[in-house]
Amino acid sequence: MKVIELHRSVTESNDRDAAELREQLKEKKVFLINLMSSAGSGKTTLLSRTITDLKDQVRIAVLEADIDASVDAERIEALGARSIQVHTDGMCHMDAGMTKAGLEEMGLEEIDLAFLENVGNLICPAEFDTGAAKNVMILSVPEGDDKPLKYPLMFQTSDALVITKTDALPYFDFDMEKAVERAKYLNPGIRIFPVSAKTGEGMEEWEKWLLEETAAWNGNV
Repeated sequence: MKVIELHRSVTESNDRDAAELREQLKEKKVFLINLMSSAGSGKTTLLSRTITDLKDQVRIAVLEADIDASVDAERIEALGARSIQVHTDGMCHMDAGMTKAGLEEMGLEEIDLAFLENVGNLICPAEFDTGAAKNVMILSVPEGDDKPLKYPLMFQTSDALVITKTDALPYFDFDMEKAVERAKYLNPGIRIFPVSAKTGEGMEEWEKWLLEETAAWNGNV
């Protein structure tokens, strides 16, 4: 029906815009990660710890996408990373055009690694290519190990999965083995990093992957 045709037209146009943006970022040697998760999963906390650990090794910037408010961008900026807040005016996701506009406003000079902290939900963001080099999703321990069964597209479209708040494992009925098995079933090539940004457990492997992928994208290997 017409609704389906319109959706197809919109996504196809966005795919073209995303491919163009990805090429531009490649030329400018900016490695962009689209970071997706549900609200409250710990995106900003993970980014804060990552920035603190890596800011002397790589130049980091964050594009914060929210329906309203600017608290996350202010928190990131206080850590010494470049940051800009994007208000989506009620939209539940970022697309390539919105991402490009935000990056242009923020500026790409002297940036090696950029994060798009997407709007917090596990449905809409998975459907739109933002032009990022990699898609990374977060699943927090309190959310449960059944999320791959409920939101398969998010896991299928992600290059890496960060399982956060592992310090809370003793307090929640979360089966790490089942979570990994279910994610791998949907996406055999997905990289999985169980971490606690609070204690630092697992952060080394996550940050090593970031540095390696950034270097490879920017032609430094």
